[in-house]
Amino acid sequence: MGNLFHGGGRTLGLSNGGTAVFIDVLMLAVSDLARSPWEYRFAALLALQDQNVMGRGVVGFDLEDIDWGPSPQQRSAAKDFVLKVLDLALTRHRWDALDYHPPYAESYLRQYREIVDAFDPSDARPRPGRCFPGPDEGAVASCVRHRVLSALPHWEGCVFCHG
Repeated sequence: MGNLFHGGGRTLGLSNGGTAVFIDVLMLAVSDLARSPWEYRFAALLALQDQNVMGRGVVGFDLEDIDWGPSPQQRSAAKDFVLKVLDLALTRHRWDALDYHPPYAESYLRQYREIVDAFDPSDARPRPGRCFPGPDEGAVASCVRHRVLSALPHWEGCVFCHG
């Protein structure tokens, strides 16, 4: 069983272990970059991919289900932010904080970056029940121990606390 991250007709399929690594390295990056309400909402979406809370093999999301914003400028800024998160993660940002070596993380990040880069946010049509965290559900709480954003108010702790 694995997890799927879709966008623009393309898919990154990851094993449960691959998903955990993918989310770990993204959380390290997004936690240091998020500043605006939309960016904290995206961080919450990533935090909600915690398989130790949600269950193994049941996480993943579609780029089409993200609320990228109503204007072309907002959609462009949101997409640029996601690409910045991926680019920062690709520099191995804070990977020294991991208690393991992620040998395939760079490949996952590169593949997903290609998916995001090719994706046109104006094509997004969020489906009911596939929800991007709302304006009041951004990941603004930080785990002091691991220095990453957590999924409060959904649950206490971060992806590293639960791992």
